[in-house]
Amino acid sequence: MDSLPDIAPFKRRLDELDAQMAEPAFYANSRRAAEVMREQQKLQRLVSDHAQHERIEQEKIEASELSRDPKADADFRELAMAELPDLQRRATALRETVLLAMIPPDPTDSRNTVMEIRAGTGGEEAALFAAELARVYQRYADTQGWKIQPMSTSYSERGGFRETIFLISGTDVYKQLKFESGVQRVKRVPVTEASGRIHTSTVTVAVLPEAEEVDVVVDPQELEITVARASGPGGQGVNTTDSAVQILHKPTGLIVTCADERSQIKNKAKAMTVLRSRLLQKRQDEEHAKYAAVRKNQIGSGDRSERIRTYHFLQNRVTEHRIGLTLYSLPQIMAGDIGEIIAALQKADYEAKLAALTGHTFVPNRGLADDED
Repeated sequence: MDSLPDIAPFKRRLDELDAQMAEPAFYANSRRAAEVMREQQKLQRLVSDHAQHERIEQEKIEASELSRDPKADADFRELAMAELPDLQRRATALRETVLLAMIPPDPTDSRNTVMEIRAGTGGEEAALFAAELARVYQRYADTQGWKIQPMSTSYSERGGFRETIFLISGTDVYKQLKFESGVQRVKRVPVTEASGRIHTSTVTVAVLPEAEEVDVVVDPQELEITVARASGPGGQGVNTTDSAVQILHKPTGLIVTCADERSQIKNKAKAMTVLRSRLLQKRQDEEHAKYAAVRKNQIGSGDRSERIRTYHFLQNRVTEHRIGLTLYSLPQIMAGDIGEIIAALQKADYEAKLAALTGHTFVPNRGLADDED
């Protein structure tokens, strides 16, 4: 029998939810009641599918035994043999359904996302690529019907981005973009190079689930807030008032600056959104630290220090190193068509979680070695 992980913990949780729903005051908090009902319905389906999978596995055993029984009627043996492929197909499909339902959901998957893109090594060329990469994500967001809200941008001399931060709002934003965190590398002849040599530059990307005030409580006494005159492209009205806001979170040393708006109040609100998201990410990183080694062996930790992707312009190639995916469609990708990369990363994550759930070892298909790309 193709066994599944123990269903008992899920049944116990279902019993707990059933007991909650039977309480007289259950519907007093409508939001909490809706969450409990959704979880209860999901667990009901899981328990039902698990039971059906066991029944089909038992039918497979009986049909297999009957098909080989020399004492059975020949017509019955033939009928049992004919049923086996369909039973196997149904059992396999149900197994996948049950395993998927057993994978714990990431509570931040449905969150909006704060994306931070910074120029790394490579000077002006890195800043120019940071601006191009920001446009890639903004164009992809447009195709998904998501909304972009600029938070803060620091420009380089040639119009690139030393740093840009923006909020992406929509359905399942974090679920799709969370694997984009890391070092993304570009190999090309930059516009700043007169001799035609290929340069290698890097950009770091951080993808943070937007934190709500209830997620992270920030003590105002732990903040040091300073204001200054914003600096941006010349002649803009944003430069005429002391609207730029910098917030230092003293316990962690995190610093957030926002100067995109003319209003100091709006800049402060945006800076607080970024600060809360960074604090939430920091807390999650600390909570998940014990799983970091395992995750690095799967599809990477998502850490900003990890090189995840290379854009090779002369070869028209993009290589996603964590899963060994190489695509020769660089112009389309730079135009925002990154759906294939995102889908492949999600599939690898799903397979890694299934392997952990079933006790198997997941070995990702790594990308090109450093001396090959």
